[in-house]
Amino acid sequence: MTILGIGVDLVHVPRIASIMARSRTERFASRILSHYELAEWQSLGTTSIPHRVRFLAVRWSVKESTYKAMYPVIRPSWKEISYHGLSTQGQKPSISYHPFLPKNQGKIGRMHVSVSHDGDYVYSTVYIEGM
Repeated sequence: MTILGIGVDLVHVPRIASIMARSRTERFASRILSHYELAEWQSLGTTSIPHRVRFLAVRWSVKESTYKAMYPVIRPSWKEISYHGLSTQGQKPSISYHPFLPKNQGKIGRMHVSVSHDGDYVYSTVYIEGM
């Protein structure tokens, strides 16, 4: 097994809250979320604002970490990467990559993600295996 890359990212949650306050929240969400994540976002409805902010902060951090782990082999767009949080079936968090360009298919192996959040910070680590 080879390592394609490791990426880490730290997000200050109030920064995401500030971005959401300055722009239309739905527009901001649609710019950074994949189709899968956008459907999950829309299902949140009118849940608490802190919950919605944390939802976007986690995905921002994971996507940044994933980009760092893939670069320079692949330069993914935000919408090509989906984060799948803890499931009700007890599955651990995961990432999926759905490349828009056929040339990027099959360039990466398994992807592993770890996310931690405490107070005003979200931290993520992504480890990607090579093919």
